[in-house]
Amino acid sequence: MPPSSFLHFSHSLVKLGGVPQAPRLWGKHHFLSPQKSGPLFLTAKKKSSKDLPPLNEADLEEQFVRGSGPGGQATNKTSNCVVLKHLPSGIVVKCHQTRSLDQNRERAREILQEKVDVFYKGENSEVIKEKKELEKKKQLKRQQARENLERKRHLKELQALEDK
Repeated sequence: MPPSSFLHFSHSLVKLGGVPQAPRLWGKHHFLSPQKSGPLFLTAKKKSSKDLPPLNEADLEEQFVRGSGPGGQATNKTSNCVVLKHLPSGIVVKCHQTRSLDQNRERAREILQEKVDVFYKGENSEVIKEKKELEKKKQLKRQQARENLERKRHLKELQALEDK
């Protein structure tokens, strides 16, 4: 089974190197995964970098490429798209969220930091733990909404029986 079938992404355009059936999602990041067996959960979202491991600048390879997408000439002629590669793990992040090179560099580093954390820690990663916690809260909220709707239906049925 290809590694792309185990991936779950929450905020990024994602590409896996060497896997043609990789999912494409919204956003402007790219992720190239090293070939690794077993389930691998990755997420890229805005998060404080307090608990994430720091990135060593010597381990990063940075390139600036031309942007693409909507925006016309202003976007397509400037090289403000940042491509960061983490050399030890082989993770590549491409960020072109804004027209500002500095903001794109900062955002690319934040995203790469999260992906490196997930790569090395796996299920014990802070990003994965936070994702699971948010999913539990979401499920609880859905369950409460279903119960509330069921109570309302039951109340309407009782009122309909009383009126007869």
